[in-house]
Amino acid sequence: MANFWHIVNNVIRDADVLLLLLDARLVNETRNLEIEKKVKAAGKPLIYVITKCDLVENKDFEDAHKEVLFDAPKKKLLVEYKKELKPCVFVSAIKYYGVTILRERILIEANKHKIKSSPIKVGVLGYPNVGKSSLINAVSGGSGAPTSMMSGYTKGLQKIKCDNRIMFLDTPGVIPFMEKESEKHSMIGSVDFTKVKEPDLAVMKIMEQFPGKVEAYYDVPVIDDFEATLENITISKNIIKSGNQPNIDKMARTILKNWQKGNIK
Repeated sequence: MANFWHIVNNVIRDADVLLLLLDARLVNETRNLEIEKKVKAAGKPLIYVITKCDLVENKDFEDAHKEVLFDAPKKKLLVEYKKELKPCVFVSAIKYYGVTILRERILIEANKHKIKSSPIKVGVLGYPNVGKSSLINAVSGGSGAPTSMMSGYTKGLQKIKCDNRIMFLDTPGVIPFMEKESEKHSMIGSVDFTKVKEPDLAVMKIMEQFPGKVEAYYDVPVIDDFEATLENITISKNIIKSGNQPNIDKMARTILKNWQKGNIK
């Protein structure tokens, strides 16, 4: 991770414009204040990009900039983040929503800051697995940035040309120094489901912050006891270990996998 920070610091130094990607489901949790401070200190323009907008709770989602979008855990309208995070763009790399607006915003910020570079170098920053490479591919209309649902897939700096005007600098995801919130990292996918030390606690945290989501996906009743709910899901899926006991660990990892892939939403 220390080496990754070295790459990120170099990108902040070398880029003309920086993007900080945030997960639409967990906007505040995926803000990396350490990166924000570094960009501010460097005097570089920063655009907040709220990604994965197709995963927010909105059945009639058609446009990533509609004001009905909200951050499920707090019932906070995503549009409110526009007042707090400026400039801010909503994007879904899967649905290709907001990609043209993001491209235009990059050019606006470059012009505003009198950046004459050709192409404009755009650094893409954020937590592991927040969707940096997928965003680059959506905006550039190609597959220049390798992607994977496994967190930490990008290991080094990658340069991807979007067009004659924009060059993306894809960076490895980084977690703020001394941040040890394992459940949070599991929820946002910064730690892969195969590597989570206590997957059951992470799943129960998701149940707490996103009431009814996991239960609806696995078709079990919503009750106040999250531990019992996890056991009910395990039994309903017949995930059994030796001694005919429910294999909670295996089931919890499966739930985390579906959460991190965006199947549970």
